[in-house]
Amino acid sequence: MKQNFAARIHRGEWSFVVLMFLYFFAVITTFWILKPIKKALFIDFYNVGGHTFDLFGWDLSGPQAELIAKIGNMVVVFFAVLVFTWLARTLRRQQLTYVFAAFCFVVLLMYRALLPNAGEATVWAFYIFGDLYNSLMVATFFAFLNDSVAPLDARRLYGPIILGGVTGGAFSSFFVRTQIENFLPADWALICAAIRIAIAASAAAAGRWVDRRGASTSVEVPNGVEAEERSVLACEGGRLVLRSRYLLAIVGLVGIYEIVSQLLDYQFTATVVHYVTGATGQHFATVYAITNVVALLVQLFVTANVMSRFGVKTALLVMPVLILGASGLFLLMPILWIGSSLNTVDNGLNYSINQSARESLYTPLSRDEKYKAKAFIDMFLYRAAKVVAVGVALLLGACVGEEFTAVRLLSFLTIALAVAWVFIARYAGKRFRALSEDS
Repeated sequence: MKQNFAARIHRGEWSFVVLMFLYFFAVITTFWILKPIKKALFIDFYNVGGHTFDLFGWDLSGPQAELIAKIGNMVVVFFAVLVFTWLARTLRRQQLTYVFAAFCFVVLLMYRALLPNAGEATVWAFYIFGDLYNSLMVATFFAFLNDSVAPLDARRLYGPIILGGVTGGAFSSFFVRTQIENFLPADWALICAAIRIAIAASAAAAGRWVDRRGASTSVEVPNGVEAEERSVLACEGGRLVLRSRYLLAIVGLVGIYEIVSQLLDYQFTATVVHYVTGATGQHFATVYAITNVVALLVQLFVTANVMSRFGVKTALLVMPVLILGASGLFLLMPILWIGSSLNTVDNGLNYSINQSARESLYTPLSRDEKYKAKAFIDMFLYRAAKVVAVGVALLLGACVGEEFTAVRLLSFLTIALAVAWVFIARYAGKRFRALSEDS
């Protein structure tokens, strides 16, 4: 019989687990506060405010401009990762948390002053900051966690701690849903700034506990390599990928998902803009609240059962099959609630069953394949897929002319990609089982 979360935690570990649970809860709470606020502010600036984004003489709508902003996000996050890597070499545990919590605190206070009279530059900067926040604070949290937990204890303790993030997402999205009309974007920025204090306090208390216990101070770097070596390993990983059908299947799963996810998010945003008159924030918040509850329920009651009872292959098939159904419905009936369900199917399942199943595919591989090939996929494939999705969405919009018609027609592409996804998932699942049995 599998142990529940509580049974996995030893008597002297409860303080640390609770503190790290609260730490991650606060990090993800802030992300899900910022996400609907920044998205609504960005979209409303163009669609309610009557502005257009000029791209070399081509006037883009709010949803189309957001596609360009996603490219900007990738550029900014790339340089942020370099800064994070440099600081992570010299700072440990709570020190790194203090630095980035203080940075975000100052930036959020700045936006508290700027957002009441936000111009285009402020709107874009705030949108990009929302994704930058997530990249920095989540990476900082895991650096702290990996530096504090011994490898042998990770399997026991990570589950209860990570649950804090899922819970934070559900809580914050419902909080925003019920309170979004009572606060202005500047007020939400101030609330998020205050949460930085809670994050620093949780990190300080957890750090003191670790120091007293004399826990591991050796960072277990993700993928088993130093961050500065990952670019080299990624190049080597590319060669490994080209020599393995199984790794190519993983590339297909990751690439198709990223393209489909970006297209679904664009369809969701454009559908809301098309049907919702006036401010869109409340609708975004409602959808995100439902999405986070779905993710929480799937993580608690579905993921482990499907993986253990039916295997990785079945788990891999859940998401593309549901996307097939949702995209087919949207193609036939492009109405608000179906367009909104695209986001729920995407994010509600990816952070639970899909990601768990996909990460499992690496377990029967050799050390070189596991580390180097994954580094290649993580560094290059995600970004390339996002660029492809943005290019396809903008190109179809330019060819069709009427934006919402183009948005609807994108479902033909998502359906085709989902069908390919199903076949690749079946192959990958079969190969995973064979490799696992051999090892």
